[in-house]
Amino acid sequence: MAYRDNYGYGYSFGYGLTPWVKRIIIANVAIYLATLAFPVIQLWLTLIPALTFVRPWTLVTYMFAHGGFFHLFFNMLVLFFFGPPLEGMWGGREFAKFYLISGLGGALFSYFFAFELGVLGASAAVYGVMLAFAMNWPDMTIHIWGILPVKAKWLVAFLAAVSVASIIGGTGGGIAHFAHLGGFAAAYLYLRFDQRLTDRVARLKKFVSRRRFQVSTGDPEEPGQRPPPRARRPRRDEDRVLDEVDRVLDKISESGLQSLSPDELRLLDDVSKRYRQN
Repeated sequence: MAYRDNYGYGYSFGYGLTPWVKRIIIANVAIYLATLAFPVIQLWLTLIPALTFVRPWTLVTYMFAHGGFFHLFFNMLVLFFFGPPLEGMWGGREFAKFYLISGLGGALFSYFFAFELGVLGASAAVYGVMLAFAMNWPDMTIHIWGILPVKAKWLVAFLAAVSVASIIGGTGGGIAHFAHLGGFAAAYLYLRFDQRLTDRVARLKKFVSRRRFQVSTGDPEEPGQRPPPRARRPRRDEDRVLDEVDRVLDKISESGLQSLSPDELRLLDDVSKRYRQN
């Protein structure tokens, strides 16, 4: 599998294996080898929703256990190709959090479709990664087996349709299609929420920039006109607030929204409310 953008640039092996993608692949391979040597380990890692209260760790460990070599191979192959561009764009911490949230979405869906059955594999998390890739690069052409070209958005839509059809038709064949859909759903909701936060930050940046100009000129109504000298007076308290907001916005640009402290989040919320009122 390889993929190219609309300008012909390739993004297969040349992109490079990023740190968290590498760690996740190593963890999955190591656990698979351990289960081959000691099969009882797989039983303790498998998620059985009905037993979650006595085995809560399985909500996470099920993502790292696989039922066979090809199950592991194809999940890690997809992660190998689609994971690095996302981690490169988001950063390691955000990518790891997103991967975990997608996997937990698969676990949640298991409560509705496989309450007393065992669920294992990284498919839910990996399907979330595929969806994120398709949402960021929808028209990227992916060459399946290096031959068959298909756009990312259509590939992901096809996989989602297969999962839905398999659940409705009861033709799972031992594949946890409900977990795939859970990964899709959790990833989509997270990305949509994150996009709204990103848009909100962008609007806040515009407001702070406009407000800083108004404070510096002393004219809150007509920033394009030069106010009389007596109207231009320092407003130190608001200047300090705007400086602090600028610092927080810079922090978001560097480390993401998840890096903010509760006080910093409260500051953004307060300034956002003032922006809506104005």
